[in-house]
Amino acid sequence: MLFEQQSEYFFVCILNKGNYFNHLLNLFLNSTQLQSSRAPSGGWRSPRNKQQCQNQSKTQKNEVEAEDQEKEIKEMAPRASCQTMCPAQELWNRESQNRLHCFEVVPGTESFRKPKGDPLRAVKEYSRPAAGKDVTKPSYLRPPDVLLKTVCYLIDEIAGSTSLHPWTEVYSFVFDRLRSVKQDMIIQRLSGKDCVAILELTVRFHIYASYRLCGEPLRIFDPRINDTHLQEYLNWLFDCYKTGTGPYPNQEEFQTLGLLYNLGSSPATQDVLELPERLRQTPSLKLALAINQAFLEGNHVHLLRLVQKLDFLQTCALHRHLVTCRRHLLLIYSHGYHSRNCRFPLDRLAQLLSLEPSLTAELCQVYGIEVNQHNQVLFSKSAFTEPEQGELDCKLYHSIVSEKQRGLTVKSIIHGCT
Repeated sequence: MLFEQQSEYFFVCILNKGNYFNHLLNLFLNSTQLQSSRAPSGGWRSPRNKQQCQNQSKTQKNEVEAEDQEKEIKEMAPRASCQTMCPAQELWNRESQNRLHCFEVVPGTESFRKPKGDPLRAVKEYSRPAAGKDVTKPSYLRPPDVLLKTVCYLIDEIAGSTSLHPWTEVYSFVFDRLRSVKQDMIIQRLSGKDCVAILELTVRFHIYASYRLCGEPLRIFDPRINDTHLQEYLNWLFDCYKTGTGPYPNQEEFQTLGLLYNLGSSPATQDVLELPERLRQTPSLKLALAINQAFLEGNHVHLLRLVQKLDFLQTCALHRHLVTCRRHLLLIYSHGYHSRNCRFPLDRLAQLLSLEPSLTAELCQVYGIEVNQHNQVLFSKSAFTEPEQGELDCKLYHSIVSEKQRGLTVKSIIHGCT
């Protein structure tokens, strides 16, 4: 009886103070949840882990979708079946129409009314897409391995030949045939290492041509057209580097060439700065970045000193900026040393400009700067004048480039053996 009264009293106290059992239940659930969170494995995961799993699944899904999309593109791309440098039908058409280039005919038939085409020398020419013309016909398209062999033939047997003259005609032929190679690559949506190998050879050819044909008449060589195509090849090549699986052993070389060719360009500089650390710290890219910085700062004396460290093809890529650098240097000195009694040694100025003293004197005269009989330069800011069009012959001031070419053949230069 006493026990029942005590139990009833205890139960009443609990009801007055709140639901004791609910309190115990909450404590139990909390302790269970804490143990589950501390467990090394199990079905329950923290929100952070759950988010990571979702991100991983999304990434895997995107990779699968990208692979599927790439497969679809490859399946949609026309399949090439032409195993020669020039399709047989095109060779027959051009032979019958007397449209073969002298580099494509059988030796000894050049004087014929219709020279005979040589299947081993003829290369598919570039033709603009026309209405009703099927450019995706397999028999007119060359597969990647044939395209690479074609480019190697153009470099080794045409551009690198010592018997074919003049080189302006060589450039015109190779330029056109490389455009046809590019056309086949675009139609087939070519990518991967074959695409990179073709683009690398093409870029080297255009950079070398920009130096060798500099100063030629526009009717023979247009530097703007060459520049337009070179920029397209560079952008395509860099995109292959970014999206491809690699490895690409020549990426350092071509990223350097791209920056030197586009010296002072913000997009070119940004592309290099976004490269992985291992590439940015390579000697050639560090040198190119230092030259680019000197160009942006207007420190042309330092720039011309750094140029001495470049190899031949790198100097070819940069050579189009040399006229601007030397012009700015002379303009700065014309203001800095503007004085009646000031005389600047011609030999010293020649060292700064990386030119011979005789060429330095000629360059000074082009810009209206006086050089006296004692080989002293008389700078004057009022006398500095801009040369008239055609008065400044860029070829005369290429000694800084030509000195580096000694012993190098065109074939070795374009194949990267410098």
